[in-house]
Amino acid sequence: MVMKIEADECRAALTLIRRTIEDHCPPGVLPSEEMVNGLYGPGLIHEAEALAAAIVATVDQRIACDDETAVSWY
Repeated sequence: MVMKIEADECRAALTLIRRTIEDHCPPGVLPSEEMVNGLYGPGLIHEAEALAAAIVATVDQRIACDDETAVSWY
């Protein structure tokens, strides 16, 4: 069964994820909302794509850090 949600609820969920990334991930991994429109497109799926890319970039940076300088995930 496919569950559908309203665009407003989807936008609210993506905004929550964006704010969390902005608060907890390294600076620069997530472009501004305006930049996302130019880089990916204006749709909700494009915002989701940018958020996913920011999460991957954060994980990649974490893996690349050496153990002495890495911040614990725990």
